[in-house]
Amino acid sequence: MEENPNSGRRKVKLTPFMLMTAIVVVVVLAAGATSFFVVDATEQAVITRFGKYSKTVGPGLQFKLPFGIDRNYNVPVKVVQTEQFGFQTIKSGSVNQYKNGITKESTMLTGDLNIVDVEWIIQYRIVDPAAWLFNVKERNQTIRDISQSVVNMLVGDRAILDVMGSERSAIESQALELMNENFKQFGLGINVLTVRLQNIVPPAGVQDAFEDVNKAIQDMNRFINEGKEAYNSEIPKAKGEADRQVQVAQGYAAERVNRAKGDVARFNSVYDEYRKAPAITRERLYIETMEEVFKAKENASLIDGQLDNVLPVKTLTGGAQ
Repeated sequence: MEENPNSGRRKVKLTPFMLMTAIVVVVVLAAGATSFFVVDATEQAVITRFGKYSKTVGPGLQFKLPFGIDRNYNVPVKVVQTEQFGFQTIKSGSVNQYKNGITKESTMLTGDLNIVDVEWIIQYRIVDPAAWLFNVKERNQTIRDISQSVVNMLVGDRAILDVMGSERSAIESQALELMNENFKQFGLGINVLTVRLQNIVPPAGVQDAFEDVNKAIQDMNRFINEGKEAYNSEIPKAKGEADRQVQVAQGYAAERVNRAKGDVARFNSVYDEYRKAPAITRERLYIETMEEVFKAKENASLIDGQLDNVLPVKTLTGGAQ
């Protein structure tokens, strides 16, 4: 006689109450699972109700209507995000690995019709989560297109040497301002924090020629500086010598003028005395003149003016010759 294998099992009868209870439990669990969500400290959550924007909530455990009535989209609003142009980070770590030479982004035409490769980065943060999610469809591509357009415009307004040198910081600050204006007009909901130019070099095919030109320009500037140095060392010396000569001439002129004025004053005083006593004055002038003559030369001789030949009449030192 064979035994029935199911004879030891107890049959459980499914009642409508048990079925209803199971359904309620499943509904409650599903409602609980779809009603609560967590927002990280670096995020904000945008909630939509039936696909329409409802509200934005901050970090923490948040509640929403279950069963897909409300949907949440967590957006990292405190994370600084970076976009790279002209190069790409392949591997990050203690030593980063980059892929350079993305020429479709980096190759630009400068204002003096030269070609230059410009690599740069932008760093931005999301400030309006709802605008970030719903206003623009291709968000990352829009950011890259606007950034590339702005940098191309600024580089195209300057000469290649200015782009590589003195105008570098000006390009960064103007690019930051222009990008934020464009992103605000598009309603992208982001704010650019940093624009930093990385490598700015001529294309690889003309690198050697550009270096030769740059070296020639540096030599030219060196010669100019040396010439200015020589100029600055010689010109002040020449000016000082000229000033000294002018001062000597001015002193000599003042001396001559003062001497002439003195002679005039002395002559006038003699003339006044002459008018008072002409004979006495003539005699005194004659005696003073003879005294000056005899002082001027030793062994002077008196000569008769009526003689036809030169014959000493008397020497003042004594003894006829």
